[in-house]
Amino acid sequence: MNSMYFTEEHEAFRQSFKDFLQKEVVPYIEKWEKEGAVERFIWKKFGEMGYFGLNQPEEYGGLGLDLFYTVIFLEELQKINSGGFAANMWAHAYLAMTHVNKEGDERIKKEYLTPSIEGDKIGCLCISEPFGGSDVAGMRTTAIKKGDTYVINGSKTFITNGVYSDYLVVAAKTNPEDKHKGMSIFIVDRDTPGIAATKLDKLGWKASDTAEIAFDNVVIPAENLMGEEGKGFPYIMQHFALERLVMGINAHARAEYAVDYVIQYMSEREAFGKTLDKFQALRHKVAEMASRVDMCREYNYSIAKRLNDGGYVVKEASMSKLLSTKMADEVIYDALQLLGGYGYMEEYPMARLLRDSRLGPIGGGTSEILKEIIAKMVIDKKEYKPAT
Repeated sequence: MNSMYFTEEHEAFRQSFKDFLQKEVVPYIEKWEKEGAVERFIWKKFGEMGYFGLNQPEEYGGLGLDLFYTVIFLEELQKINSGGFAANMWAHAYLAMTHVNKEGDERIKKEYLTPSIEGDKIGCLCISEPFGGSDVAGMRTTAIKKGDTYVINGSKTFITNGVYSDYLVVAAKTNPEDKHKGMSIFIVDRDTPGIAATKLDKLGWKASDTAEIAFDNVVIPAENLMGEEGKGFPYIMQHFALERLVMGINAHARAEYAVDYVIQYMSEREAFGKTLDKFQALRHKVAEMASRVDMCREYNYSIAKRLNDGGYVVKEASMSKLLSTKMADEVIYDALQLLGGYGYMEEYPMARLLRDSRLGPIGGGTSEILKEIIAKMVIDKKEYKPAT
C-alpha cells in the first residue's frame, strides 16, 4: 500500500471492488467481448454499489469521495482485461457525467445526474467528428437557436456508449463564425427524433459499443443548453485534464497487470531445465518493464493528488497520457514476447491486452496533438485557465 496517497479505507474499497468485479463482471466478459455490448443489468449493479457516484455530490446521490477512490476504480477495471468494458464504465462516469455535474443546472442534475449515479441512465460524450478528429475547434456540428429550441445538425464519431446510451452530451457550434468561441454544450435524449447511431467495428475494445452518430434536424428545448452559450470550448478543455489523467492511469494499470502476469508465467514455465525467471536476459527485461510502470504510476498519483486538491493540471495530465500510453503499449508488447507462442494465442490475455492498449495513444487526443499542446505550454508559455 502506498500510504502517501492511499489510506486503509482506500485499500478496503480496492479489495471490495476487486471482489465485486470477480463475482459480477468477470463471468460475463467473454460473452460481452463476443457480442460487442455490455448487458444492462451490470450498470444497475454498479449504481447500487455507488461506483458511479464516487466523486459526485452527495445531494444527487453521490458519495463525494476523494479522487483516489476513482484511481482505484480505474486501476481495477483494467485488471480484468477488457478495455471495452472498462471504457463503457469510465466514459459514462468521468466523461458524460462530469459535464452533467459541472455545467448542468438543477433540473438537469435531477433528471440526468441522479439516475446516472444510480445506474438507471447511461450517458455518452459526443465531441469528435468524422472530419475533425482531435481538432475540436474545427467542429462542424451546429446547434442553431430557433425560438425556445435549438436545432442540431451534424455528426460525431468514435463515441463510447454511442449506441446504447440513454442521453448524449453534445458539443456543437451555436455561432459557427466564432470558431472555438462559438461552441456550446447540450444534453440530448436518445429518443429525440433525428438521431441515428451506427456501430463501429474496432481492432480492440470489443465489449464497448462505439458509434458514429448523425444528427438530422434534431430539435431540443433551449433549456437543454448546459452552462453558458459560447463557453463549450473552455468547458471541454478544462475536463480534458481529468480525461487525460484517466487514460494515463488506465495505461499504468494495464501495464502493471501485464508485468504481474508475465512474472507469474515465467515462474511456472520451464525451458532447458529451469524456469524462465532464472534466465538473465528475461529477468532484466522484466526489471526494465517494472521500472517504467513504477515511474509512470508514481507520476500519475502525484498529478491525481494535485487535481484532487483543486489544481489545474492540463499540462501534467497531457504529459501523463502521452508517456503512460506509450509505455503501456511497449511494456505489453514485450510481455507478449516473453510468453512466446502462447502470447499470440487468444486463450491467453496478452493478445487482447495488446489490441485494447493500442487505443491509448489515439483516443482522447492523439499523442501527436498532445505533443503540440505540451509544446505550446512549455515553449510558447501559453497558459490555460479553468472555465468553471
